[in-house]
Amino acid sequence: MDITDYDFALPPDCIAQHPARPRDAARLLHVARVRLYDRVVRDLPELLRPGDILVANDTRVIPAQLTARRGAARVGITLDRPRPDGVWRALARNARRLHVGDELQIDGANELTATVQQRDPDGGVALSFNLSGEAFAAALARAGALALPPYIARPHGPLPQDAADYQTIFAARAGAVAAPTAGLHFTPALLDALQARGVQRVTLTLHVGAGTFLPVRGDDIARHRIHSERGEITAQAADTINAARAAGGRVVAVGTTSVRLLETAVAADCRVRSFRGDTELFVLPGYRFRAVDLLLTNFHLPRSTLFMLVCAFAGIARMRDAYAHAIKAGYRFYSYGDACLLERADADG
Repeated sequence: MDITDYDFALPPDCIAQHPARPRDAARLLHVARVRLYDRVVRDLPELLRPGDILVANDTRVIPAQLTARRGAARVGITLDRPRPDGVWRALARNARRLHVGDELQIDGANELTATVQQRDPDGGVALSFNLSGEAFAAALARAGALALPPYIARPHGPLPQDAADYQTIFAARAGAVAAPTAGLHFTPALLDALQARGVQRVTLTLHVGAGTFLPVRGDDIARHRIHSERGEITAQAADTINAARAAGGRVVAVGTTSVRLLETAVAADCRVRSFRGDTELFVLPGYRFRAVDLLLTNFHLPRSTLFMLVCAFAGIARMRDAYAHAIKAGYRFYSYGDACLLERADADG
């Protein structure tokens, strides 16, 4: 399986720098099994059926971008995820300047320091902070900034509006480095319309890590080690999903993060189990989906694990056609861009 199978040329002006306003005014490409349909996100209730269940990610983005000092040297840090012992995994720019045992002073919060516990060759570090719990969260809120994707041009840092724009309506549980961007399209009015249509709704939690920005290295996809992310599906959420499906409803995943966790937690009998822990699931064409019937997602980067996932879900040829159509029709790509609704290639209808 070669990385070039998932490559495509994207004109720079297709990359969205700001979201649609209102959010549900974004365009929606319905990728059906027979043809493509140009819609808008607020049309979603018409495309779903009474009894379907929408599964969204309720993670909340934290201000994970920090600047630290070790003497006169400055080091950029992007928090990734905390380990069970409270030590944070992070990515560091200028990591070669760091050594195990170094103490870092965090700019913007004089009371917050970090000690380097480990340094990896790929720029990863393990940091123990002197604060925890609410004290750490408060210091992070003062010192940190959103770790916006590099393709969103913010040469002087995130804009004040990004603090709201880069948070979904479902956001409740803090811990993500990046937003689950399919959720950015929802508004109270759209949720009301879905409820009136008879579409149920439930949330799970997958904290998106800094690894989501890392490229696939090398040409052999099978050798790529995908990033791990932590998540949770409660027993109540699993029961609700299973009951909806047993009654004939379809599971509509909001975003690839929801897909990843649902497919991690699903059993051989296609029932979703409660889950709490890490997932390293790498979905590639040939994967047999058991938990998800429809996928609402944004347009993803070429050569990315996310584009591979949508190709696995809807078919490589169909997704290449869909992306070519989207580029020609002027759809907006990536985190602040438009959306597509994908029907599963092997679904029964």
